[in-house]
Amino acid sequence: MTSPKLFEPLKLRSLEIRNRIFIAAMCQYSCEFQDGIVNQWHVVHLGSRAVGGAGMIISEATAVTPEGRISPWCPGIWNFDQVAAWAEVNAFAHSQGAKTAIQLAHAGRKGSSYREWSGSGSVPRELGGWKTVSAGEEAFDGYEPPRRLRVSEIKELVQDFADAAKRSILAGFDAVEIHAAHGYLIHQFLSPLTNQRDDEYGGSLENRARFLLEIVAAVRSTLGHNIPLMVRFSASDYKEGGWDKEQTVQVAKWCADAGADLFDISSGGLITGVQIPTGPGYQVPLAEFVAEEVEQPVGAVGQITHAHQAEEILQSGAVEVILIGRASLRDPYWPLRAAHELNAELSYWPPQYRRGKWPN
Repeated sequence: MTSPKLFEPLKLRSLEIRNRIFIAAMCQYSCEFQDGIVNQWHVVHLGSRAVGGAGMIISEATAVTPEGRISPWCPGIWNFDQVAAWAEVNAFAHSQGAKTAIQLAHAGRKGSSYREWSGSGSVPRELGGWKTVSAGEEAFDGYEPPRRLRVSEIKELVQDFADAAKRSILAGFDAVEIHAAHGYLIHQFLSPLTNQRDDEYGGSLENRARFLLEIVAAVRSTLGHNIPLMVRFSASDYKEGGWDKEQTVQVAKWCADAGADLFDISSGGLITGVQIPTGPGYQVPLAEFVAEEVEQPVGAVGQITHAHQAEEILQSGAVEVILIGRASLRDPYWPLRAAHELNAELSYWPPQYRRGKWPN
């Protein structure tokens, strides 16, 4: 194969991305307790993926407010100390030719949690945790119950996302992704399983999507015309009566009207106790379903581990981007390995590493 699509450039608005390999957002839980400031771990972790040849690197879920963090060890971008720290990460990634996006997030009822190696469930307030918020008052399984957000607070959170987007550009990010997936706050509003509100933010699909659409519009206004805006969806709750791929398509179309440029399609995360059909490429059909219905590029993610597998997904003609997650944790240089396996000659192989390049 002389011209693999995986290594074709992609243009989003004015941003040229060197290939179709995006590194998916993956939480590291490695900030100092409570400060939300990325550090040398993040420089090396994300920087090595830039050296490894990825086209776009998406930061882990980054909170727009202190209460929006998944855990007290998660990063934020609500202050300028955090901006300065992210700028160092971006400067190195850019020096290696990669583009960067920040995933702006609010964890909602799944916030104030322990990282996996420090405990389980909610961190008590006396130990540095906080009272979480959500569309309603029902707890995520094993967590403390949240407080129901007032309409005035929802409006404030929309502005928090817009303000965070402004800081993100100051920090040097090339694009922004809104995290509306995996059971976090926006997903809690989208799904009828967790949104039982009877006001303007609950009930109909239009009302349940209102929070997200207001965020997309506010962030787009902040970013201006040239900076790409992406949205990550979970396209299924895997439960009857929950969020599904058809609702994802409709809301994606509304997001596109409000200024979104690309949709990153994952699944699950809202509730426990559901049967998820995992396996190689298990979420690809969801991405393809959305891609057939929207005009914007769509990214596929989920147990995409091999170069030929990724190339076959792109060659099918539906999706335009491959997001690599856990495979990148095992091999930060996955794109360089994929180029070798697909016989793609790259101009951006790091000169420091050419002695280790695979023979032709």
